Order: sequence, then structure tokens, then C-alpha cells
Amino acid sequence: MSDLLSVCVVGLGRIGLPLAVQCASKGLSVTGCDIDTEIVETVNEGRCPYADEEGLTEGIAAAYAAGRLKATTDTAAAVQSCRVVLIVVPVGLTAENHADFAALDSAAQAIGRGLRPDTLVILETTVPAGTTRRRLGPILESSGLRVGRDLFLAYSPERVFVGRVLSDLRRYPKVVGGVDEASAQRAVGFYERALDAPVLRVAGCETAELVKLAETTYRDVNIALANELAQVADQHGVDVTEVIDAANSQPFSHIHQPGVGVGGHCIPVYPRFLLERAPNARLPRAARDINDGMARYAVDKLAAALGGLEGKTVLILGLAYRPDVKEAAHSSAFLLARQLSAAGARVLVHDPQFAAAEIAALGLEAPSTFPPAHVDALVVQALHKEYVDLDLAAFAGCRVVLDGRNALSREAVESVGMQYLGIGR
Repeated sequence: MSDLLSVCVVGLGRIGLPLAVQCASKGLSVTGCDIDTEIVETVNEGRCPYADEEGLTEGIAAAYAAGRLKATTDTAAAVQSCRVVLIVVPVGLTAENHADFAALDSAAQAIGRGLRPDTLVILETTVPAGTTRRRLGPILESSGLRVGRDLFLAYSPERVFVGRVLSDLRRYPKVVGGVDEASAQRAVGFYERALDAPVLRVAGCETAELVKLAETTYRDVNIALANELAQVADQHGVDVTEVIDAANSQPFSHIHQPGVGVGGHCIPVYPRFLLERAPNARLPRAARDINDGMARYAVDKLAAALGGLEGKTVLILGLAYRPDVKEAAHSSAFLLARQLSAAGARVLVHDPQFAAAEIAALGLEAPSTFPPAHVDALVVQALHKEYVDLDLAAFAGCRVVLDGRNALSREAVESVGMQYLGIGR
């Protein structure tokens, strides 16, 4: 595959940049493209913009030192000098919960301005099924080139976990589907050159697109089951964590854990992509409703324990959607804050990963000191390592701790005279 040694990665976010580093580690010449000038400048200095991404700081330094990684804001120029283009720009949700293609369309138009014949373009962003062939292809063809004649086009979903992307790129099979046979063969050959993981070819790009939607929707539905079991366990006065652990001792049971909601770029979003092309799919829609409803369920439990929330001060621990990663996309903290405010509480949000100004920019209030001078309750939303051995006795006035991730010791909470509330416990 000597003709595929020059690679352009469009989108240097938390998935795209590690992918660029992975390609560079295999001896490929990589140009990363992004509209964020700060990220581009950081990469061009050999530094890492995502310090909490395992191995990425070292990977960028090595690729930079070897002269295999550079970055630019000029996507068209970068594409013109490359034979492989990987697209890893975000596709999120609109206010109406439809796929927001603005970033992808803009990137595709820029790519089209630089395309040369015989270029391989691979979309890695998670999208509704049919997007690669029916949306991306026509935009690229605005260049005057034709998919299937002048261009190779394929889809291969990213399947990695933020915080360990490089590790996941080495072990998870790479699913690949092309718009035609030649595109599929080219894409498979590229990934066999660029990755260490096995490559799993599927029938076509629509199959590959649906693979990612199936993976993420499965997780959302599984978590919804766990959340419903938690509510049943509350009704019966049993501990759902004990129920799930015992049930999962049977090899066919793989129940996830309940909580106050599901956050991140993937699970709250991609089932919506599935529903966009399959509006009559009942289970994914029900799962979304159940999981988004857990914040209300948790706040109702807290209100019952405190005799109402009007005038109470509640501190949410953790803005991030999961522990020890500075990412707040679709975090349950927002749903919790909304429900608490609607019930009349003053809501404070603390997160060691975010500065007070960053929390304020997201429409939330950070405490002026930590611990605050007074709180009536704590809600554990993301158990960062800084919270594991938190001195609960330092929170003056706190009467109740709502453990939104079932991660704390009931005994530790009760030993300082506070009431412990869990989800299904």
C-alpha cells in the first residue's frame, strides 16, 4: 500500500487526534486538520491538548520528533497532498433531537475543494445509516469527481473510549464497509497498514453504519433495564447492586449498572440517529425516555428525604459525564440541575476538572469555596478520584447524600450522621 502513505485526518478532537498519532506510529505521514487554531498550534509544537488521554502526550511527541505529524486549518490544501482522508468531525443533535450535520457538511465541502482522483475517503464519525452513500458522497462529488469512478469511499465507525483511545485502536476489530468493492478493498488495505487490530469487513457502508448504532443502542437499552430494575428494587426494599451481581453470575446475563442518567457523546445521541431512520422502533425510544427520566426519579427521592427542596442548597459533585475525564457532553449533571432548580433548590456544581468560569459558561453555578459554607445535600454525579475519600464531615449542614452512581459506602456516609440514598438501594 505504498500509494496510501500520506494521510489527512479531518477533525483533531479526542478521537481524531489519537487516530492521527496511531497512523503516524505506523510510519505514515499524517496531516491533521481542524478549525480550532489553538489545537492546531499545540500539535505543531509537539504538545498534547488532551492531557488526560492515556499515551497521547508521548505519542504526539514521538510523531512530531519523527516529522510524521503536522496540523493545519487549511483542509483543502491538506487533502490535495494526501491519498487517504479520514473524517472524524462531530455529528451531534439539534434541539429537535435530529442529527446535526453542520460540521460534517462543512468538512466535506472543504475536502471536496482539495480532492484529487484516486483518493480514498473514509468516514469514521457515527451517523444515521445511509449517510455515507447518500449525503457525504454527493457533497464530495461537487468536486467534479465521481464516487465509484474517480474516488474510493468507505465507512468505518470509531469504536473507542475517551481516555484510552490508543489502547482501543490496538485491540478492537475495525469494522469496514465500502460503497463498492474497490472502495472496500482499499479501505481494508489501509487499516491493515495503519492499525494493529484485526479488520472486519462487512457487506457495505450501510451495514457498517448500523453496526455502531446497534452497539450504542444496546448499551442504552441495557442501562434502561438496570434503571427500571433499580426502581423495582426500591419498591421491594432490596439492593439492586446485589441483584445485578447475582444475576450476572449466570453466563447469559450481562446487566449494566443503574444511575442518575447516561451522558457523553455516544449513548444519549446515537440511539436518536437510529430512531431518525426507524421512527417506529419502540425499544430504543423507551430506553431514552427511561434513562433521561432518572434525574427526576433521583431528585424526587432527595425531596422526600429532605421534606421538600424549596430553599435548600444542593451540591452536585461532578460536572463531567464520567469520572476523571474533562468532558461534559450531555452530562446527567445538567438534567439533575434542571430538576433540582424546578423543585426550588439552589444548585451548586463542583468538578475538579473544570474551573469555576468554565462551569459558569455552561450555565451552572460553582461554589465560591469547596466545601461550601453550607449545603443541605450532596449528589454524586461523577465519582472523580478526588471524591473517593472525600471528608463528608466537612460539609456543614449536609443531611443527605444521594449516591447517583452507587459508588459510595453507605456505612461511611451514615457514620457522619448523614442519610444515604442510592439508586435502587
